[in-house]
Amino acid sequence: MAGPTTSSLVFTVRRCKPELVAPAKPTPHEFKQLSDIDDQEGFRFHVPVMQFYRYNPSMHGKDPVKVIREALAQTLVFYYPFAGRLREGPGRKLVVECTGEGVMFIEADADVTLQQFGDDLQLPFPCMEDLLFDVPGSGGIINCPLLLIQVTRLKCGGFIFALRLNHTMSDAAGLVQFMTAMTEMAHGACAPSIQPVWQRHLLNARDPTSVTCTHREYDEVADTKGTFLSLDDMAHRSFFFGPIEVSTLRRFMPRHLSQCSTFEIITACLWRCRTIALQHDRDEEVRLMTIVNARSKLNPPLPTGYYGNVFVYPAAVTTSGKLCENPLGYAIELVKKAKNEVTEEYMRSCADMLVIRGRPNFTMVRSWVVSDVTRAGLREVDFGWGKATFGGPAKSFAGAAGCISFYVPYKNSKGEDGIIVPISLPAPAMERFIKELNCLLTDKPISSGLKKSKL
Repeated sequence: MAGPTTSSLVFTVRRCKPELVAPAKPTPHEFKQLSDIDDQEGFRFHVPVMQFYRYNPSMHGKDPVKVIREALAQTLVFYYPFAGRLREGPGRKLVVECTGEGVMFIEADADVTLQQFGDDLQLPFPCMEDLLFDVPGSGGIINCPLLLIQVTRLKCGGFIFALRLNHTMSDAAGLVQFMTAMTEMAHGACAPSIQPVWQRHLLNARDPTSVTCTHREYDEVADTKGTFLSLDDMAHRSFFFGPIEVSTLRRFMPRHLSQCSTFEIITACLWRCRTIALQHDRDEEVRLMTIVNARSKLNPPLPTGYYGNVFVYPAAVTTSGKLCENPLGYAIELVKKAKNEVTEEYMRSCADMLVIRGRPNFTMVRSWVVSDVTRAGLREVDFGWGKATFGGPAKSFAGAAGCISFYVPYKNSKGEDGIIVPISLPAPAMERFIKELNCLLTDKPISSGLKKSKL
């Protein structure tokens, strides 16, 4: 179901001067290359993550800012590359110079309680630019802090932990590994239970390179009809899928697809609704890229503690007409086929292709990328105040990083566990999207919403 629009809640955040938190002990000064999966163009952006924590009487008198700042400094002794800066070498190869400079840290206070955010904590959050402040000069990919962390105390005794990650350094699993190490330090540990492993060479291109798979996600597509989304007049909404919504969508499944996953059902549904809402010509090609964690595909497996990017995003490709005029099962078949393409060879072929083609971006024209972080463990991160009330990426993306939506685990005010999906679309398209989605969720006849092909 569609979530509320941006909350009208307004509050003031008072920030201290941003500081750099360096490792608590001296760390090696060295250069560490990223993998050929890490440093592709499509990962060269910052991902915002937000965790909301309630007041915990057992932690009365303890300052979350102090606890987290000290835990961060101790954790950086082990994860010292995060305290360095990226440099770009020949062939656009990214290298971390482990300078020990530290990560950007902001202490803040807000004159608001967690309860004022409402029973359903939903994206987009109000005053988000104040809860994760973009320190001038800190947001670049090269020569900038690799992490920015802001801890904001709330009037109720709870707090908000907000983090911005340079995506070339880690994926969701790697970030959670780092944050879990921080929680262990906050609880008094002397070292992380899982030691970090760099070894990014394990996902480098082969020598000689050999592109053995088809990688439609990197197709070069000319935007001849100006269909790439403009950032002007964008609407941002969240959509909740609990047991009722998922079972309603399952009614559209043919018998041979009755065992498809919740992710496949939701993704197929949203892709179709989104395509209808954007009103592409029926003969135009559309793409869905599903981010697939490839850790389980590798043999031998990566060493425990590896915290780099270990995913690919295979593309499902069809025309707008076929996607919107066929039953929902057609879209599900495409989603399943794309996911099933991912093997170790696909991962190796992808690294080879990225090097051969100069680390290109994924195709952004008429494309949508979905990333399921429901099992990443962000909500379980516990600095001592208990698990997060909300934990996950803080927004969807529509811009230089392409159009990306994250599937975030969520418990609504009724106590139902489900998934919340933030969507960004131009305002008129958002209205059409909500209409199409509500038709599916109320089991009403649905339209194709297509324009006729231009001759």
